[in-house]
Amino acid sequence: MRYEKSDNAAKLTHRARLKRANIEESVMPISEQLLEILVCPACRAKVELKPDGSALKCVECKRVYPIRDDIPVMLIDEATIEDEQPATNN
Repeated sequence: MRYEKSDNAAKLTHRARLKRANIEESVMPISEQLLEILVCPACRAKVELKPDGSALKCVECKRVYPIRDDIPVMLIDEATIEDEQPATNN
């Protein structure tokens, strides 16, 4: 009996090959269409994907909602508030 590789197994194999070749794979965990409709549950403002792709950040209240297993966790209790201004050393 022959088994077909699942989509996940194929992706893992592809990623492993890229890793061996030292090639970075740019993966966007959230689609552009989903980003267009998602809003911050606290203030209803637009959210943007962080540069590292690990979370969505509200443009108004600066809450950061984590992305776990390619699923945005849009719960206020799970969000952290990120400061835009770097800390100053006195």
